[in-house]
Amino acid sequence: MSEQEQGETPENVEEVVTAKEEAQVEDNGAEDEQVSAESSEGSGEKKEEEDFKAKFFYLAAEMDNMKKRFEREKDNLLKYGNEKVLGHLLEVVDNLDRTVDAISGDEDEKVKNIYSGIEMVRKQFLDVLKNNGLEKIEALGKIFDPNLHEALAQQPAEDKEDQEVIQIFQHGYILNGRLLRAAKVVIAKND
Repeated sequence: MSEQEQGETPENVEEVVTAKEEAQVEDNGAEDEQVSAESSEGSGEKKEEEDFKAKFFYLAAEMDNMKKRFEREKDNLLKYGNEKVLGHLLEVVDNLDRTVDAISGDEDEKVKNIYSGIEMVRKQFLDVLKNNGLEKIEALGKIFDPNLHEALAQQPAEDKEDQEVIQIFQHGYILNGRLLRAAKVVIAKND
């Protein structure tokens, strides 16, 4: 037999080995591509799942914030929704106060009875307003507070502290902790 017939020569062996290695590399390359394609599909699915979770948590947080905001707005509406009506009713209280002040010193028996009736209505009216969250601002004898008082004038007063409220022209009111109307006052000014 000749060398060619006997098998492969050392030169051919190298070529055969090289051809086998190239075939394995191609097979490995195809497998790597398939593995990387599968892993990219898996990582794509994972990324999509993470994006979905992030969007879900974002929407859940938004929903929770919206519920809290709605509750706050509802509470404020209940607390301050009647602010405009109560503000207008304060004018009625002012007129009742003026009437009571005007007839309080009269000695006529009929006027005293009218005074008692008006005073009872005034008290009942103020109780209803108080039950709805309205409070009168105490001003007389207090130090001037620009957050609660509106100074209309200053007068010298020797026996009073500087900036002390010495006269009230119009009472102020607070509705559920919020200033509804400032008290209009005269304050002492000592040099």
